[in-house]
Amino acid sequence: MSKDIAALVGSRICHDLISPLGAIGNGVELLSLTSGETSAEMMLINESIANANARIRFFRIAYGAAEMGQRISRKEILSVLSASAQGGRFTYFWHPEGDQSRREVRIAFLLLQCLEAALPSGGEISVTQDAGTWEVTGLGSRVHIDEDLWHGLKEPKGVNGCSPAHVQFAVLPSVLTEARRRLDIDISETRVRVRF
Repeated sequence: MSKDIAALVGSRICHDLISPLGAIGNGVELLSLTSGETSAEMMLINESIANANARIRFFRIAYGAAEMGQRISRKEILSVLSASAQGGRFTYFWHPEGDQSRREVRIAFLLLQCLEAALPSGGEISVTQDAGTWEVTGLGSRVHIDEDLWHGLKEPKGVNGCSPAHVQFAVLPSVLTEARRRLDIDISETRVRVRF
């Protein structure tokens, strides 16, 4: 399967799952209004639906198709990151102002997932942009790097044989090639900083 087809499949799956998840959330909200109380079970269902929606929206940006010239609003980016951070191990700081190129945001979101993998205890991840150069920085109590995965980010062929949990490392090199971008990676004991 080509990378373009894979991105289209990702977009289709995310698109088709967002509507039913929204309908389930609306149904649970109506049940809560009807009964007049919110049980622990209903709260758990609401939380699970919110988490699933957040992940689907995140995946849609990271793994979906991104056409040349397509833009994404800062409001949408902040909404997705805020929802993704709820109850999680990471806090996200998005500093670029205004609408951004969907291709560049896609790279940033894939890098967010790479940094999440490198920070097993959680932490803070910030994204900045200056004069066309993006920087994604992750800070945590410790950094754990899988050398093969991170080395593969600089190779046009990418990573072979990675697990589903690390698919971002396999997808990112082709997305970088498509956007004509290269990575500059700096790693210390408590920080990972990536520029593109």
